[in-house]
Amino acid sequence: MSYTALYRKFRPAKFKDVKGQEHIVTTLQNQIKANRIGHAYLFCGTRGTGKTTAAKIFARAVNCEHPVGGSPCGECAMCRTIAAGTSMNVIEIDAASNNGVENIREIREEVTYRPTEGRYKVYIIDEVHMLTPGAFNALLKTLEEPPEYVIFVLATTEAHKIPVTILSRCQRYDFKRITVETISDRMKELLAVEQVEAEEKAVRYIAKAADGSMRDALSLLDQCIAFYLGQKLTYDHVLEVLGAVDTDVFSRLLRDILRRDIPKVLDTVEELVMQGRELPQLSADFTWYLRNLLLVKTSDGMEEALDVSAENLVQLKEEAQMTEVDMLLRYIRIFSELSGQLRYATQKRVLLEVALIKLCIPAMEVETDSLLERIRAVEEKIEKGIAMPPAGAQGMYGGEHVSAGFGAAASAAKNDGVGEQRQREVPLAIPEDVQNVVKNFRSITEGVSEPVRSYLKKARLSLDGENRLLIVLPDSMGTAIVSREDHKKELESLIEQRIGKKVELEIRQMEEGRPFEDTFIDIEKKIHMKIIVEE
Repeated sequence: MSYTALYRKFRPAKFKDVKGQEHIVTTLQNQIKANRIGHAYLFCGTRGTGKTTAAKIFARAVNCEHPVGGSPCGECAMCRTIAAGTSMNVIEIDAASNNGVENIREIREEVTYRPTEGRYKVYIIDEVHMLTPGAFNALLKTLEEPPEYVIFVLATTEAHKIPVTILSRCQRYDFKRITVETISDRMKELLAVEQVEAEEKAVRYIAKAADGSMRDALSLLDQCIAFYLGQKLTYDHVLEVLGAVDTDVFSRLLRDILRRDIPKVLDTVEELVMQGRELPQLSADFTWYLRNLLLVKTSDGMEEALDVSAENLVQLKEEAQMTEVDMLLRYIRIFSELSGQLRYATQKRVLLEVALIKLCIPAMEVETDSLLERIRAVEEKIEKGIAMPPAGAQGMYGGEHVSAGFGAAASAAKNDGVGEQRQREVPLAIPEDVQNVVKNFRSITEGVSEPVRSYLKKARLSLDGENRLLIVLPDSMGTAIVSREDHKKELESLIEQRIGKKVELEIRQMEEGRPFEDTFIDIEKKIHMKIIVEE
């Protein structure tokens, strides 16, 4: 005899064997015991949660000659006939392939005939949301007033696609996703029957990977057992078969990202690709890992919700102290977007590497949630005293683009032996010097570090008094960042380095709703006017 898949071999035959749906099982059993059986039922829920299985058990139970507590006995002639699939009383229809008006008309003609044996004719219509609008309309009248010996059980994974007119004629039952504990316990029972030894950690990972679906869990278990036939099923075996990644790798990857160490991050990707890991699965699992970190960061006593081992929880708590909430939310956003892109992408590795580099270099993004981290990255460099390259030069350090002359100017002052005395002796600028700054302002700002440089590209220049240069920005965010004392001093130092004199700067914000010219004089236009030199 050919091999039977685990999910088919161990399909529940009685209500007590249906796991994780006690609220539905109890209701159906009570209806059968009290003889309060409805004429139309709608079973909703994600794949593998027991909708079709419950419908088949219900069909046997309503026709059973000797029901036990509302559940089929499994021994009478009707139970055996229905279980074998030879009964004319239980008709299963796949609406995905039988979704036309003609198919529904056939059902309407058949329901006029009473069952040859048993009490009820039960029509189980699977994936009912696939019916055409015409087919739904053809079903309406029969569904509302069927003969007393007919029961309809409609099953769907997408209840929102079913017309309200159909919903209002059915008793609706929502099947929940099955918990990791319930799936794990069920798999342990089956492994004992199959005489297969497996690690607790391996079983729980399969249960978690099934995402609430018992059928998916048993299919994955079947796959893992077949790959390592006759051997003990270990956690590493499961990771290898499913193309998944251990949480230790995620921990190492996260720490490299926090250090902005792009070479090590890409080395990890190379290592996982060479091991044959599934990149979409990697993206989904890393997103889940970040979710766990966010829960640890924002709440106490989340051990039960996390579903991780004690040693992993200690590791998560340690890493939570190394991160910020806005940082984790940004990481989760980027990887959530990546998961959707990887499904249809041909260059999955490239997309993954770009996403990881984005995490390391906040300046690559223009989204508002990256601003805090961009500022944080600049502050880290300032705290570490990282020397910037000369103005106009650009480089990479720790995954962030930097270009400034502030460090070079400070170093030059120190080497000249002038120090702070030189700063005090710098003469104040006269209007000609301000003009010189305005003419070269765009090239000077190329030496400013991010994110100030990006905001200065949108700045307009004006004059306050005789020698104070006004930098006018269009929004409050840019004004707040550029006007910070350290950023302002950096720009003043670059100007001083260029013209050899000190220019006072003042940062202003443009008034909302008013043109720049209504409030300020655009000195860039005036300075760049054509000059006629008389001989």
